[in-house]
Amino acid sequence: MSGEVGGDLPPSGLAALSPQGGEIGARGEVRVRLAGAERRLCLTLGALAEMETALGVAGVEALADRLRGLSARDLMVVLAALLRGGGEGAFAGELDRAAVTLRGAAEAVAAGFAASLDG
Repeated sequence: MSGEVGGDLPPSGLAALSPQGGEIGARGEVRVRLAGAERRLCLTLGALAEMETALGVAGVEALADRLRGLSARDLMVVLAALLRGGGEGAFAGELDRAAVTLRGAAEAVAAGFAASLDG
């Protein structure tokens, strides 16, 4: 029920995964613990497009500017897009009812973007 990054994950709380579950860094996936379960996030092109549309911006530069000052609703939109990019569409659709803390959501989003830079 926590929104913490961590649990049975490595000390950093993050690990890059392949779609089959083996650890890799190339795809840019990260796993985090949200609402008491391990979830995968991935910053895909589709996730970026979803964020642009939902936040009402056009282009990556405008999106980056918009991400500097997110509301709680915006944070949930970004988290949902990253979850869908990681294959967690069902959970993303229930995010508004999930027990995810503000801190957990913010840490998960930061981890999702960091993994895309590392991968």
